[in-house]
Amino acid sequence: MRGVVQRVSEAYVKVDGQIVGQIEHGLVVLLGVADGDTETDLKYLVEKTINMRIFEDDEGKMNRSVLDTGGSILAISQFTLLGDCRKGRRPSFITAAKPEEANAMYQQYVHLVRQQGIKVETGIFRADMKVHLVNDGPVTLILDSTKTL
Repeated sequence: MRGVVQRVSEAYVKVDGQIVGQIEHGLVVLLGVADGDTETDLKYLVEKTINMRIFEDDEGKMNRSVLDTGGSILAISQFTLLGDCRKGRRPSFITAAKPEEANAMYQQYVHLVRQQGIKVETGIFRADMKVHLVNDGPVTLILDSTKTL
């Protein structure tokens, strides 16, 4: 499971010209589910997302999490994060989970984050989405459950 996490001052996602999810201060999380991802992968990404200390404290150091700051999360499913671009000119997506499995894991991610008291907005799974954000910092990090220590 992969996540691209961006610290934002505001963000929203549109489908067919309508805003379907919107946050102010917080994180945009683009989430890609790989074939074979398990609950362990899911819990790893949830734990990292909500506890990463990437917001500034009173001394200007990145020492606070989205949980600490009362921020929100805009979670967007994005299978293209599993694209393999090493061969040829067209990415291969054979490692991405099937849509039904990916949606179930995505929905579970949202559910688990909400259980921690964090407001979560979402896009629409498999829709053509337009994501607008103001990256604060900029701060952008990549999480990958297969690359843990």
